Order: sequence, then C-alpha cells, then structure tokens
Amino acid sequence: MDLMNDDDRWQAVLDRRGEGFVYGVVTTGVYCRPSCPSRRPRRENVRFFPSPADAEQAGLRACRRCGVPDERPALVAQACTLLDDADLTLAEVASAVGMSPYHFHRVFKAETGITPKAYAAARRAERARRHLDADQPVTDAIYAAGFGSNGRFYAESTERLGMTPSQYRAGGADAHVRFAVGECDLGSILVATTDKGVCAIELGDDPDELVRSLQDRFHAAELVGDDAEFDELVARVVALVEHPTANHDLPIDVRGTAFQERVWQALRQIPAGETTTYSKLAVAIGAPTSTRAVAGACAANHVAVAIPCHRVVRTDGSLSGYRWGVERKAALLEREASNAAGVRPDNRRTSRVR
Repeated sequence: MDLMNDDDRWQAVLDRRGEGFVYGVVTTGVYCRPSCPSRRPRRENVRFFPSPADAEQAGLRACRRCGVPDERPALVAQACTLLDDADLTLAEVASAVGMSPYHFHRVFKAETGITPKAYAAARRAERARRHLDADQPVTDAIYAAGFGSNGRFYAESTERLGMTPSQYRAGGADAHVRFAVGECDLGSILVATTDKGVCAIELGDDPDELVRSLQDRFHAAELVGDDAEFDELVARVVALVEHPTANHDLPIDVRGTAFQERVWQALRQIPAGETTTYSKLAVAIGAPTSTRAVAGACAANHVAVAIPCHRVVRTDGSLSGYRWGVERKAALLEREASNAAGVRPDNRRTSRVR
C-alpha cells in the first residue's frame, strides 16, 4: 500500500530518491523518475503519477535523461498480438493494454503509421488470403479469418483482396488490370492499375520481361493494354521517377500482410532527398527487433518510387539489394539529393510511352 502523499513525493523529488511513481512537468510535457538529475521544476507545475503508463495517458512523454522507459512500443506490440489473434473492438484492445480508447488510438497510429482499425482489417485480409490459398470453402475462410458475417467480409473483400474471393483464388479470374510500358532515363517502366489505383510500377531493361512478370502475378486476370487516357497516367509515373521532389498524388492500390502495409506506409513518410536505415524504420513502426522483416517488406514492394523503398539504406550508409537493381537505387538517391539541393541532373533521355 502506498502511504506517500504528494508532499512526500515532492520531497523525494527534491532529494532525488524514491521509486514507485513518476512526476510530470505540465509546462514541458515531460515525465521523470524522482532520481532524475535534471534541474528541479517549480512545484506548481508538477503532477504525480503512479506509473509511466498513467503519465503517458495524460499526454506526457518520457524524459530521455533519466532513462524512464518508453512503454508505448511494448504496449503497441501487445495490441498487435491481440489483433493478430482475434477480431476485437478498439475499446477491448485499449482496455487490455491499460489505455483509454482515445489515447490508445493516438499512440497506436503514432507508433505504426496506421490506425488500429486499418491494422485489424489488414490482419483479417491476411488470414482470409491464407485460408483461401489453402482451398478452404469461402464460407469457412470468412469465419476462420475473424469476420463476423458474410456481409461484412464481402463489403471488405474487394478493397482488401483487390477482387472477389473467387477471383482471388482463381489468380485474378475476370479481374481487369490495365497496363502500359513506357521509357524513362532508368530504362523501361511498366505501370499497371486496378479499379482502385496503381498496383505495379516496375523498372527493367526488357519491356517484354516486365510484361511477363505482370502476367505471372495476375495469371488469370484480363490484362488490358494502354489507351490515350492511360498514357497520361504513365506520363505522371515517369514524372515521378524523373522529378521525385515534386508533388505526385498517385492513387495506390497495394495489398500485403499487416506488417508489410505498416512498413509501406512508413516508407511513404520519408521525404525525397532523405534516407533512413532498416533498423530505424523498424523502430518507427514499433517493431525494433524486426529489422530483417522490414527489409523483407521493402523487397516485397511492387510499386517503385511511389512507395520509396530505395530511401532505405544499411546502417553504414551503403546500398543493399533493390528489386530493380542497386544501380537504379543509387541513381534515384543521387537524383533526389540533387533536386533537393536545387541542382538539375543532366543527360536525361526523353520519356515516351509504348
């Protein structure tokens, strides 16, 4: 039983001793241990909390100097585990990790880059894909994935799978994928879209090989060649490659595991002209021990430049593997750095659409 009152706690702060509580400074928005070596705050600005979690819920952040552990990554990881295993409401998950629904929503989005609802939807879709791939009946797959009803599943299936469950199982049967191949100064570029948005931006040296790769991914879909309207979209993508610092609001239609989508969302937050490392990206999504999985998610990206996985480098700054070639990765980074500095690269080929 805690017999200390606030006067006792304040004296402990002045003496730099004591455990079992933290104090927050409302003027700085920081909370500390009683033993923190920082300059003592004014008493009227101090509030006491039983634990770091209580201080976090009040909107304060951990002091870096006194080593108060930041519990948010661990709590978010716990929440992700709960959502991995069951279809829970926001209030249920928030209660399980000891937060209010509002505070949990804010912390989860800050740590992962997506909302709890988006994460849960991606996990349900991932489970549905797994069960459909295992040739389970659609109804069994619906309930095994955590959907409460057929109606709820079919309301989400086209958005999450890109097509109906039957089409997905049949490799995209009866689905329409529009595509075209163009040329830019990095070689050939293939752009493909569904009704939702761009599902592929692939770079390469052989246009025919790019098309064959698309056919392998959507082997049963109807692949529709380009037209004048689609050429305009390809031109926008080429502009994105050649002028990466400009504002290009392309509709993106990508689907992966919940973890992959968290990584891809975080990648889109990296400004042109800047880079990060795989380990820093893992920390940014609240999974600091998942550096290798982050690298795998980058490698699984099929949308070059629009989801800028080329902006992730090794800890020593060297370039690692890139789906479309390390040379292209280096060229993209050099171009972005030059554009950010106001220098226009020379010797660019004129883009054209095939």
